[in-house]
Amino acid sequence: MSTVKKTKSTAKKPAVKKPAAAPAASVATKAAAGDQNHGGAEGSGVRRRDFIHVAAVSFAGVGTAAVAMPLVSQMSASADVLALASIEVDVAAIQPGQSIKTSWRKQPVFIRNLTPAEVEEANKVDVGSLRDPQTLADRTKPGKENWLITLGVCTHLGCVPLGAAAGEVKGEYGGYFCPCHGSHYDTAARIRKGPAPTNLVVPEFAFISDTVVKIG
Repeated sequence: MSTVKKTKSTAKKPAVKKPAAAPAASVATKAAAGDQNHGGAEGSGVRRRDFIHVAAVSFAGVGTAAVAMPLVSQMSASADVLALASIEVDVAAIQPGQSIKTSWRKQPVFIRNLTPAEVEEANKVDVGSLRDPQTLADRTKPGKENWLITLGVCTHLGCVPLGAAAGEVKGEYGGYFCPCHGSHYDTAARIRKGPAPTNLVVPEFAFISDTVVKIG
C-alpha cells in the first residue's frame, strides 16, 4: 500500500502594497498654500481695520472743523464794528469856546475848540498837583493845541458828563461836569475834583487837513 506524504507549501503569500508617501515638495507646497490663504485673511483684516481707522480720523477732523468755523466767525469783527473803526469829522464850523458831540465805536466823543483864555488856564495848572498828571500838550496835537478831543465818558462809572452842549454846566473848572457823582474836569478835560480816578480818555486821532480830523 502506497503512502502519500503531505508536503507543506513553501510558496510565499503575495505582499500587500502600502500607499507611497507623498513627496516632501508636495507637502511643503500645500503648507505654503495654507499659510498664504491664512495670511491673506489676516491681510484683508488689517486693511479693513486701517480703512476704518482712517475713516474715523477723517470724520473727527471734519467734525472739529465744523465746530471751529462758527467759533472763528464769531471771533471776527462784525461789519458794523469794522465800519466804525475810524470816523472823519469836519470841525470847520466849531467856533472857539464851542464843542460838539459825535459818536465813535458807539461811544460819545467831545470835540472842543478851546479859546486862548482856556488854553492859558490849562497851561497854568501845576501838573504835579493833578491826580492824573498830564499837560494840555500831552492831550492835543502840536500846532493844534486848541483842539481837545476826548471820549465823553466819565472815568468813574461811565456816565456822560455835561459841558459839551451849549448851556450845560461845565463844573468848577470850566471843562466838564458829571452830575451823577460830582466829578469836575478842567478845560483840558483833566479830573480836578470828585471820585473819577483819571482824566477823560483821549482817543487816537490825527488831522488829515486843517479842518478835518480822523478819529480812530
